[in-house]
Parts: sequence; structure tokens; C-alpha cells
Amino acid sequence: MGYENIIFAVENSIATITFNRPKALNALNHELIKEFSEAIGKISENEAIRVLVLTGSGEKSFVAGADITELATFNAFQAKKLSEMGHNTINKLQELPIPVIAAVNGFALGGGSEIALACDFIYASDKAKFGLPEITLGLIPGYGGTQRLPRLIGKNRAKELIFLGKMISASEAYEIGMVNKVVPSESLMEEVLKTAGMIASKGKVSIRAAKQAINSGMNSDLATGLKIEIDAFSLCFAGEDAREGTNAFLEKRKPEFKGALNK
Repeated sequence: MGYENIIFAVENSIATITFNRPKALNALNHELIKEFSEAIGKISENEAIRVLVLTGSGEKSFVAGADITELATFNAFQAKKLSEMGHNTINKLQELPIPVIAAVNGFALGGGSEIALACDFIYASDKAKFGLPEITLGLIPGYGGTQRLPRLIGKNRAKELIFLGKMISASEAYEIGMVNKVVPSESLMEEVLKTAGMIASKGKVSIRAAKQAINSGMNSDLATGLKIEIDAFSLCFAGEDAREGTNAFLEKRKPEFKGALNK
């Protein structure tokens, strides 16, 4: 199907979703969130897709937050429904079994930062800006920011950013561990797609097992997390890739991963 608020493309087993409301700095409205959720569903059903990349159209913005013209008309009930919709969509994003990379090319404010936080890691343009400014509107983050940001950068740093509604540069975001890499704006997508291609070339079963072990283990105590790793490690041997990878190492050649399970 066609989309009006996002651009969805797949090439070389890498899917790209581009938030596409450039006149509104790609701000999140009801229709964009709905389309985003539908695209995530299509990706989860497509076994050929190995990596997802998220970015924004134009040079100024990844996602500049919620559409304030919508928010200004809401009552408490409508706000709760919108928050639930955003949570459901961003949870679907985080639960994708494939790696997800945020390519933040400009403003990632409010919901934009919250989407990026749900990705597996973030590469940012040197022109990117991050922040959760909802407090300046008399609100709080409503798409998971109060929960994901403290888990990534620590409780006290997260409180400072949220309480102040502070916007920070890409370099500051890198320094506090929010961003993995900062690159010149003109080479952002090249760098992201290079990394995505390297991940896509690895064994599908092992990449998925690693993501599942890390995410599930982080929500558990250490003993439980170690048991999760044992199960995920053993699951790798249910696929052909483990045999191919070990044989290729012994035979001193490059592995050719297929991603299929053993029958």
C-alpha cells in the first residue's frame, strides 16, 4: 500500500522508513503513527528483511515531536488514547527481532527522541538535536521517554534533561551514551547503511538470538539473564548458520549465511 506520511523502501534486505512530513518537521500526528505501525507490521512478517533503518525527510528533522496543533485540542481521555497508540507502536518497534538503527539527521525532540530510544542504537548527524521538551508545555513525555531514557543514560541525567526540557547537541548525546556515533550530515546515511549492510551479512538466527538475549536479560536479574543467554546460545545451533560459520572458520573462507533453521 502507499503511504502519505512515511516512505517505506526495502533494498538488499535492509528496510528504510523515512518520516515524511517535512513542512511540519516530520512531527507525529495520528495518521503518521498509524502508518508507521502498519509498516512495522509488514516488516515483522517479511523474513527477507534483516535490518531496519529509521530517518527523517529533509535536512532539518528526524521527528520534531508531536503535532502540537493536535495536542492543543485534546482532553484527558483523548490524550490517554494517543499515548496508548504511541506506546503500542513504539513497543512494536522495540520488539522487532531484527536490528533497528536510528539515523537521526536533525531534530529528534519529544516523540522523535522516544522513537530513537526504542531503536537498538543511534547514529546522528553532527547537526542533530535531542531532547524531551514536554515539560515546557506543561506535560511529560508520553511515548516511553520517562522509562527508556533513564535505562540508557542513568536516572539522574534523565531527570535533569526531562525536568529542564533541555535540548542537547549530537556531541552531548554521544558523551552521555545516548548516541553511538556522530558523523557529518552529508555522510550519515552512507555510514548507517554501511553498518546495516555489515549486520545484514551476519547469520540471521544469531543476530536475532543476540538481540533477544540482551533485551530480555536487561529486564531481568543477572542469574535469569545468564539462563536466557544459555537458551539463546543453544538456539543458534538449530540453524544452519552455526555450522556454516564454524566450518568457514576452520576452512579459512568467508561464511555464506543463509539464515535457515535445520530440519
